[in-house]
Amino acid sequence: MTINESIFKKYDIRGIYPSEVSEDSFYKIGKAFVSFLGRENPVIVLGRDGRKSSPSLFASFKRGVLEAGGNVLNTGISNTPLLYFAVARFGYDGGAMITASHNPGEFNGVKLVKEKSLQVHSEEIQRIKEIIKRGDFQKGSGKEEERSFLDDYLDYMTSFADNLRDLKVVINCANGVGAVTAKPLFSKLKVESFFLNEEIDGSFPNHLPDPGDSKALAMVQEEVFKKKADLGAIFDGDADRCILVDEKGEIIPTDILVALLAKEELKNNPGEEVYHDLRFSMAVSEEIKKEGGKPIIMKVGNPFYKEKIIKEGCLLGAELSGHVMFRENFGIDDGLFVLLKTMHVLQREKKSISSLLFPFRRYFQTKEINLKVKDKEKALQRTREFFSDGEEINLDGVYIKYKDWWFNLRKSNTEDLVRLRIEAKTKECLEEKKGKLEKIIKEN
Repeated sequence: MTINESIFKKYDIRGIYPSEVSEDSFYKIGKAFVSFLGRENPVIVLGRDGRKSSPSLFASFKRGVLEAGGNVLNTGISNTPLLYFAVARFGYDGGAMITASHNPGEFNGVKLVKEKSLQVHSEEIQRIKEIIKRGDFQKGSGKEEERSFLDDYLDYMTSFADNLRDLKVVINCANGVGAVTAKPLFSKLKVESFFLNEEIDGSFPNHLPDPGDSKALAMVQEEVFKKKADLGAIFDGDADRCILVDEKGEIIPTDILVALLAKEELKNNPGEEVYHDLRFSMAVSEEIKKEGGKPIIMKVGNPFYKEKIIKEGCLLGAELSGHVMFRENFGIDDGLFVLLKTMHVLQREKKSISSLLFPFRRYFQTKEINLKVKDKEKALQRTREFFSDGEEINLDGVYIKYKDWWFNLRKSNTEDLVRLRIEAKTKECLEEKKGKLEKIIKEN
């Protein structure tokens, strides 16, 4: 059986089961991963989420690893941050998490990491594909050991959470694997926690395992109001992201949250670098500078932030979609860790989260707008030329800044779409520039 090349994405391997991803393809991916790591008898931590297809894909991937001479630490049902923690904390050669994250139940995939939990992505994913196409597999006979890292993880997280008390938090686990770590951790804390959809169910009966799903938000909003909670949280399917909701039921944008968290972190780490998504509000860079930090904007893609933290030691990094990574947590994107950090600020300040975030909501933004175009490259070039009098930052698509506003226009990797985000100092400016940009972009 030939492998479906479309499953090899930019940051992971993913597709619909069984038409695109199958037991056979995961067997080959497991073998190829050992060859990719390039070590004799590498130790690989292997975990899975609760999707219906995950047990069989897990078994096939494991068989491939063992036949290529890799040693497997089988951690069973897990979540992505827990698996990443195991690799980083104990110095293993790599890890593989069978999951399709926020995708619907018919999808599945695998997220791969190397040593220190550096994410396998981009050209490296293509190298794994080429190893499979060439059949260039190592041969050997690996060993399997069952190993739980949950207690190690909880001990580590408790060191950041043991002083938390007198808060009410609503947590929607989306029937994913967030409860694997969140439930036992909150049972140790002196915090009132109210869990929704904590049962692991790969059919996702209540709503999609996506924090942006409207049903997920509505459930949290209702419970936040009912319990008069200080904070609400929605995990994605594999728990590496957590979108927060304030006490009024309003979604907290990641960039606005990061302005608060960066300010907090810089109190004890003045002069440090904070890497953030180029689509973040201007308020983020302004606050980082105000606290004596160094804001550095980066292109979109959470693996790039992890590499900066792990290899260069920057304080934290964050992407607009909700991936937030701290140096003191091995550069891992962990929704639960972000929730704990936010709760610490809440407890100390004795103020509502909405009031703490209000000073950072000083500009006007669009969400990322998807625009259908016939020629993505021409749309970007046309826009670049029209706004050539602005300051262009060549990072990701077209990013042009003016004194009172900026915009970013990027190509979709998979569709005939471009994605536009704009921010301005006034609502009137935002609406004017939005209309002008959409007209230019849509020109044939």
